[in-house]
Amino acid sequence: MTAFNATRRGFLTGAGAIGAGALLSGCVTQTPSASAGKSGGPVTLQSNLSSPQAKTAMQAIVAAFDKRGDARAELNTVASETFRTQLPTYLTSANPPDVYTWYPGSVAESYAEKDLLLGLDDIWEKPELSGYSDALKTLCTSPSSSKKVFVPTSYYWWGMFYRKSNFAKWDVREPRTWDEFLDLCDKLKSKGVAPIGLGAGGDTPWVASAWFDYLDIRVNGATYHRELLAGKHRFDDPEIRKVFDKWDEVRPYFDPDGTAIPFQDATTALLQGRTGMMLIGTFFADAAPKNALDDLDFFQFPIIDPKVPVAEEAPTDGYFASARTKRADDAKELLRYLATAEAQELYLKSSSGTTLPTHPDAKDAGTPLVLKGRKLIEGAADLTQFFNRDSSDALQPTADTALVHYLAKPKEIGSILTTWQRGAQKIWSR
Repeated sequence: MTAFNATRRGFLTGAGAIGAGALLSGCVTQTPSASAGKSGGPVTLQSNLSSPQAKTAMQAIVAAFDKRGDARAELNTVASETFRTQLPTYLTSANPPDVYTWYPGSVAESYAEKDLLLGLDDIWEKPELSGYSDALKTLCTSPSSSKKVFVPTSYYWWGMFYRKSNFAKWDVREPRTWDEFLDLCDKLKSKGVAPIGLGAGGDTPWVASAWFDYLDIRVNGATYHRELLAGKHRFDDPEIRKVFDKWDEVRPYFDPDGTAIPFQDATTALLQGRTGMMLIGTFFADAAPKNALDDLDFFQFPIIDPKVPVAEEAPTDGYFASARTKRADDAKELLRYLATAEAQELYLKSSSGTTLPTHPDAKDAGTPLVLKGRKLIEGAADLTQFFNRDSSDALQPTADTALVHYLAKPKEIGSILTTWQRGAQKIWSR
């Protein structure tokens, strides 16, 4: 496994945050069926963007694409967790969907090394993509074959989100250190508010991984974290016990329903003031009413050890295509359009507008929230993507099981970490 680390300079010279995901070496080929080029019918765009505002934005993009020329697209929206579990089936079927929303880096590479993704070198030479940063080009390239397999279109940040009006009502303010964070939790709890919402129930148990990611990069650093997810360290190592020791300090402040409800319901609880704050990515805003967006704010996940370089989670989103598509030419035409500033700005205008576009000429929403988020990312010493994005989709369920178990029975952490390591080793040994 080779690690690709995004420097701050590399980030700033291109408009896209690409994180520092570990990229697995792989091979990408264009199958005979893909080289067939055009075939009858519209290009199928398989999307996991199922929240109301995101789905509306995707529909707007497809409608705009259909007006441009001969190629047409058909949007098929699937709930995100169903999408993730079914993605290997989609890509290996005889007649798969053509284009998919998903992630670059190690996640895409886990499919590329099985020859399941369409090579996209030719469209990366087109004007729509020629201005993208070298860092993004690297993130979207299969390291061993040097073939590009992904088109990035947006990135975003994670943070501790809250409602400004609620913090004002409760007479509390943003913390900067871990001790100040714990003091904030004490104050909120004394006011009858569950300090921290989670939303790791239902089909979104992966939300809990954000807490593991952030605690690990704050305690052990981003380099250790990526090495852990690459199998170079163990989940039952003493360093990981330190992560959970720190989690134990804040765990009593979590919403008791945190592992019983999905993040969409946790968003509702946050907006209604039943919880005080929530560690979440900006995608959650697509599940919030638009009239609540101006009242949203966030603060950086608290610093725990000042000696550890400050890293942030800044995942990149975009698209890849099936190597088995029978509409390769039309699929590439759609991908070229998705890479344009026009398409990315249209998405922002039609959704919550809380993501950042990757095209260097595309304008973000320019709101105080977005400007603050961009500053957070640009000020980071290092960037990570997210648990599965820095490892693989296959490793994510091992984290889901371990972390939900820990939140329910924290005293069993020893056996939980042993079981987690055993499950992860099976994935790494494949």
